[in-house]
Amino acid sequence: MQIKVFATGSGDVHYWIDNSAGAKAPWLVFLPGLTADHTLFDAQMAYFSGKARCLTWDAPAHGASRPYPLDFTMDDYAHILHDILQAERIERPVLVGQSLGGYVSQAFLDLYPGDAAGFISIDSAPLKRRYYPNWEVRALRHTKGMYLAIPWALLKPWGTVGAAKTAQGRANMRSFMEKYTKREYCNLAAHGYAMLADAIEAERPYEIDCPALLLCGERDHAGDVKAFNRKWTAGDEIPLVWVPNAGHNSNVDNPSFVNEQIERFIG
Repeated sequence: MQIKVFATGSGDVHYWIDNSAGAKAPWLVFLPGLTADHTLFDAQMAYFSGKARCLTWDAPAHGASRPYPLDFTMDDYAHILHDILQAERIERPVLVGQSLGGYVSQAFLDLYPGDAAGFISIDSAPLKRRYYPNWEVRALRHTKGMYLAIPWALLKPWGTVGAAKTAQGRANMRSFMEKYTKREYCNLAAHGYAMLADAIEAERPYEIDCPALLLCGERDHAGDVKAFNRKWTAGDEIPLVWVPNAGHNSNVDNPSFVNEQIERFIG
């Protein structure tokens, strides 16, 4: 696996590529969630090595892709991802996005129709405005004070328990949080929620023009993610599969089940 760096005008974005499957294998692009880094998809990168060509990243302001100013939008993420794919000559990838990564995938599909061969959402939600009550969009813009009010010694275990239900899932989440200072973590989380609100209020079509699959942990209690997935599968007629024994980071809580679903999808 190769570690690479893509320079933007604001900072360097680090990403990881595994090309061992050969030129005819499909591309899987794994996009981690808010505050998470590329290790969120370690189990998927390992499982699909030799079966598919894989790419994952530390999104701007995440993990190794720091320092990076918090002035980007969801579209900026999608544009940077597109630039990286072009630089690597990656065509028709399957986008696999967890939480924030699922939103970035939808922005990418909206901005670059026809570029993706498929989309798998993991514990994410739709960007279409019709799915969101006004109060929930407003609430997304007022999270910073809440995060800052919680002592760091409590916020770290609260974040790990809220995101994952297994020992390996919680250890993985804890490893992300330990890399940030409290203020850095709170600023990043608040910016992420605000840019999500901006993307929703843009009221763009966010049509998914490729085969798609929704995966959601049966024990995902992060916000209203489970409720959004029920609305999404009904409203857009996208298949929904519940991941057993898994919380919000279901691909870490139950990697074998998630890997099986991804493999079936690309097959």
